[in-house]
Amino acid sequence: MTFKPANQIQDLQYFGEFGGVNPSISDSSTYTFLSAKTMFDTFEGNADGCYLYSRHSSPSNLYLGEALAAMEGTETATVTSSGMGAITAVLMQLCGNGEHVVSSRTIYGGTYAFLKNFAPRLGINTSFVDITKLEVVEAAITKDTRVLYCESVSNPLLEVADIRGLAKIANKYSLKLVVDNTFSPLSISPKKLGADIVIHSLTKFINGSSDTVGGVICGTQDFIDELRNVNDGAAMLLGSTMDSLRSASILKNLRTLHIRMQQHSKNALFLAQKFEGLGLKPVYPGLAAHPSHELFKTMMNEAYGFGGMLTIDVGSLDKANTLMELMQERNLGYLAVSLGFYKTLFSAPGSSTSSEIPEDEQKEMGLSHGLIRFSIGLDADIERTFEMMKQCMMDLKILKAESIEG
Repeated sequence: MTFKPANQIQDLQYFGEFGGVNPSISDSSTYTFLSAKTMFDTFEGNADGCYLYSRHSSPSNLYLGEALAAMEGTETATVTSSGMGAITAVLMQLCGNGEHVVSSRTIYGGTYAFLKNFAPRLGINTSFVDITKLEVVEAAITKDTRVLYCESVSNPLLEVADIRGLAKIANKYSLKLVVDNTFSPLSISPKKLGADIVIHSLTKFINGSSDTVGGVICGTQDFIDELRNVNDGAAMLLGSTMDSLRSASILKNLRTLHIRMQQHSKNALFLAQKFEGLGLKPVYPGLAAHPSHELFKTMMNEAYGFGGMLTIDVGSLDKANTLMELMQERNLGYLAVSLGFYKTLFSAPGSSTSSEIPEDEQKEMGLSHGLIRFSIGLDADIERTFEMMKQCMMDLKILKAESIEG
């Protein structure tokens, strides 16, 4: 039977304390026990259904985690106060002093900075590789490697990971394959392709309203229990706890994710095709010109398209900045980092979200100063949006009149 992630979310049924159609919010930091023994058992992790302290878990956080685990097809999940809170907890739970990570070289700048600059303080070292070349990935593995880490669709270059191929390598060497699926919720289901652990920044598409920071770790019950362990669990001891009010808010927004992702993908594909027709060479997995277009098609849940992210290289940082400022002035979106908002967001990642990556490494991976990353919004009239964007490019001589199709 085909896995349908939106159905998995929809089929969960929650009721509030007084019969509300939304679950009640657990607005408490600590919880009472009817007996001292039950408190002891809960500390030991042996009292299923009991709550101890909201840094450990809360009913609201469990509702959201259960819904996200259903979406990703994992046994369970735990939510965190940010995407980085999820990423760092997973990597520190899986790796210790003297151990090693093989990571995609094109990942979110914060993840890169953690692996490159902070993790070595803990004795954890990382090899950054071209994740699209499986032979290069395998060659980077050592006897100390514990984790293969990648993003389903990479930030910001939109490279696509062969999750099935990476899973085979991970299994061969008894490694954990950790996949950040932030750019492609619903479109790709990494667990079904062989990933061990799936991470999201809930801040982005899943919440969708740019008013909340959050993260999630989806995995086995055993691994999530390890993360929550009061003695040595990274999620418990590092304290990246999501507030219950935020969990409740994200859970409500999650209900419309399938509708929003369909529109994000529809609009992004339309713009990518139109920009390609103008000779702009956009990068978008839905275009046949994308080197991993066929790979994406073999992994995707077709109903949700190729995602809402695309890039265009306009040649220089000055041109990129001027274009973004003009598009914002004409109300085509916002010059802002992040993604998944109802309005289009655009930024030059080389000088913003990927600025943690040294310039020589940016150049080696193909991240140019003129690259603009677009998170395409939910515009009802995407044809009008295209015409207005085209006019901005013509006004700035990024497009010349003779290159426009009649």
